[in-house]
Amino acid sequence: MSALALRARPLALTLSGAVQFALLAVTGSAATTLPPQALAEVRGPLVVAVGDIACSPARDVVTATRCQQAATARQALGYHPALAFDLGDNQYERGSLRAYRRVYDTSWGALRAITRPVPGNHEYRTPGARGYYAYFAHQQPGPPGYYAFDVQGWRVYALNSNCNRISCHSETRWLRRQMNGHRRACSLMMMHHPLYSSGLERHRNTDLRPLWRVALRHHTDLALAGHDHDYERFRPMDATGHVIRRGIRSFVVGTGGKNLRRSRVIRHGSVIFSRHRAGVLALRLGHRDYAWQYKTIDGLLVDSGTARCH
Repeated sequence: MSALALRARPLALTLSGAVQFALLAVTGSAATTLPPQALAEVRGPLVVAVGDIACSPARDVVTATRCQQAATARQALGYHPALAFDLGDNQYERGSLRAYRRVYDTSWGALRAITRPVPGNHEYRTPGARGYYAYFAHQQPGPPGYYAFDVQGWRVYALNSNCNRISCHSETRWLRRQMNGHRRACSLMMMHHPLYSSGLERHRNTDLRPLWRVALRHHTDLALAGHDHDYERFRPMDATGHVIRRGIRSFVVGTGGKNLRRSRVIRHGSVIFSRHRAGVLALRLGHRDYAWQYKTIDGLLVDSGTARCH
């Protein structure tokens, strides 16, 4: 059955059982085999999250580590998610509407009805990110590109991290008003650029710190991002690089299919870094807890766990 023939619908996923998996080194090779890990089952909607997805129509050469958007779309559909969070750079190289229709739509288009996207820097290579806003006209409210929504008891803040294209000062004020007016036991924010990453971009995006500070004051649990083409999870952190007990647990999931990249050095707070294969992060959003599982398209379980909301 083709990806387009599948219907995306909610279905319970049990994140439990003993699974052996390899901790992937910076080179992407298996370095250490971890003992079996059992994940407690969390009840609630399941969502999938990933960014950096579809190759350019002019460069759509499929290899083991390039242009795997069809495989990640099939993987995401296999979870039967309630929602899909697209973390930016969803369509390369310029995010034009024509490119979206030719490549992204033939793979991840099967999930468009349940997709909640954010724009990446490649979307803005088309002036004003017009292709992105046109393609996702019914999935997000339009410029300036940030919005919020509920997933049962969770509050989700979809942010625009392209601070050279919009006013992140205005966005920070908006986020503060939103969080003051919509207090929740559990919440997450998603954006394209990560505050913390060991990937090749090696960015220290200080423009994002005000957003993180607001989120920390309101006890936000998770931050999802892409941009670096790898998978990485960080321990709960504050906005200035410190691991703290009630910090925000952040994930980099730039493994949507475009290509994978290595790291030069693993940053402080990083728990796991993988560039083995493209893959998708699945999150189960419970009443006051959550579970995560990152699995690659070739079936390797790289990372999983559960935690309570703040």
